[in-house]
Amino acid sequence: MPVKHRVTVPFEGDGAGVEELTWAQFAAWRSMQVVEAVEWTGGTMPLDDGLTVRDIVTLLGFVMSRHQSLRTRLLIDGDGPPKQRLSRGGEITLEVYENDGDPERLAATVRAQYEAAPWDPATDWPVRMAVIADGERAVHLVALYCHMAIDGYGFEALNADLANLDPATGRALAPVDGVQPLELARAQRGPVARRQHAGSLRYWERHLRAIEPRRFAERLAPQEERWWEATLTTPALGLAVAAVADRAKVHTGTVLLAAYSVMLGRLSGQPVGAFRIVVSNRFRPGFAPSVSNLALAGLAVVDTAGATFADVVARAWSGQLAAGMHAYYHPRDLWALVERVSAERGTEIDTLCYFNDRRRSAAQAPAGEPAPPPLISAALPRTELRWGPRSNEFDATCYLHVDATADAIELTWRVDTASVSPAMLEDCLRGIESLVVTAALEQPAPVAA
Repeated sequence: MPVKHRVTVPFEGDGAGVEELTWAQFAAWRSMQVVEAVEWTGGTMPLDDGLTVRDIVTLLGFVMSRHQSLRTRLLIDGDGPPKQRLSRGGEITLEVYENDGDPERLAATVRAQYEAAPWDPATDWPVRMAVIADGERAVHLVALYCHMAIDGYGFEALNADLANLDPATGRALAPVDGVQPLELARAQRGPVARRQHAGSLRYWERHLRAIEPRRFAERLAPQEERWWEATLTTPALGLAVAAVADRAKVHTGTVLLAAYSVMLGRLSGQPVGAFRIVVSNRFRPGFAPSVSNLALAGLAVVDTAGATFADVVARAWSGQLAAGMHAYYHPRDLWALVERVSAERGTEIDTLCYFNDRRRSAAQAPAGEPAPPPLISAALPRTELRWGPRSNEFDATCYLHVDATADAIELTWRVDTASVSPAMLEDCLRGIESLVVTAALEQPAPVAA
């Protein structure tokens, strides 16, 4: 797949220096070490008519100059954790591909290559960008940003900030907003952040001492390829979860967490579930508009015992709220805490059960009237289950991802078959759909098996 040509894009912005990693940077760096892979956010998109390759050059120079996180690489020195190194300026390459008649397919191919290509955090910028073009006319964009630099909400903040780009000159129309990584690293050594850190660890410790050490107590014979996944694409769930969320006055993600909690309680025989959830931390002062990585794992504990589904939804909301308030900490100290409490309890505590709603703002309760029951029921035959890749690469005990398509919700559950059998995997996904659809149709929705 030949590249038509490469354009060198210079950039220069405010700030330079070396600092410790922020807590979220530390978590992302450690995750890369454990899974031996780099996580990227971003993707591909068709471009409006009238845009040129020169416009994309201007855009790339603007975002690199404006946002310190995109000019940050790692300084690796010795055996300890790296430091972040912010450069005032530099150069980055924009790749330009000639349109071959199918720009969407070509963009997807480039994206896959970008995600698979090696990335050196010490020498490479955390941005990879390409444009598919007809001559000078820009047709399709590929833009990926390393998770070390920005998280999902940081990507949304980046897109929102493009309104401050003067396309004619490439200059900014307003000062940059939001906390910057070097500034945040310094603040996280201060007394306010340390108090928040200590409070978060007290919360985690209280639950680590109370939950069952293993989410699935029964050890199964693992499959030859140990980690399996499947994806349920369900238009009916998309309609039903909106109806239930509207009735309960909560986000749709809360309803899905409640259903997930119920199904894991049934499958494991343990009604109390502890879930790691991604917390954006963007409710904290100065964090919302920041183009950076601020996300950390929170611990949401949901008790489904003796409850109706409406009760579990309310408990899931409380669990999410508590998790969000106690997800601001240095991961290094949390890992040490888990090891210490495990040693004191005489058994390893499994905290690797995840719920990750990747819809972000789309997880909120939608505006407008919810779908009527007949429409929800009519959508059920369009549910599709497909099995995904299997591997022996180490992963979580179970990891549920929630995504949205144009007219459906997609649930992707990846499991360790030493804890969750393939049959249990399918039962959980279909059970989540059934619980929420039943609740939306206002039929009895018992929790107990």
